[in-house]
Amino acid sequence: MAVKIRLQRHGKKGKPFYWIVAADARAKRDGRYLQKLGTFNPNINPPLTKLDIDESVRWIQFGAQPTNTARTILSNEGVLIKSHLLNGVKKGAFNEEEAEEKFQAWVNNKQSSVDGKKAKLEKDAIDKKKQVLELEKEASEKRKAKAEEALIEEEAPAAEKAPAAEEAAAEKAPAAEKK
Repeated sequence: MAVKIRLQRHGKKGKPFYWIVAADARAKRDGRYLQKLGTFNPNINPPLTKLDIDESVRWIQFGAQPTNTARTILSNEGVLIKSHLLNGVKKGAFNEEEAEEKFQAWVNNKQSSVDGKKAKLEKDAIDKKKQVLELEKEASEKRKAKAEEALIEEEAPAAEKAPAAEEAAAEKAPAAEKK
């Protein structure tokens, strides 16, 4: 029986959520599986992956073939590197303690890389909010300036009409007195 490590889709339309499973290659995509190895949520940035590394390595060691997407996820989580290190232990290249040390060093390096990416995403989000706020302030100031100009223009014709009306009244009054 050929075993594949693949993704099994769950979730709703437009919001996929995947289980990472070991399944018979002949089974349907969302059908029967042999073992659930973890989950994968691509809806957030960076995608959230929860994976049982030891069980995944065991299936890889038994000969299970991951699909392309599953291979990428397994590689990002360190399953393939751990499998590679265990093969080196079997061949006698180094002992199990050295393999575990190398794996932990890889995990620490990967974690620092992920933390750096998260920090950069948070910083970019804060910068974007600041930029939007500045643009809103500029637009608000322009609206205030326009409103003040309109108010001044509205008052100016009224002020011009008032003296003109007073002058006209003053001209009519002396003319009435002369008669």
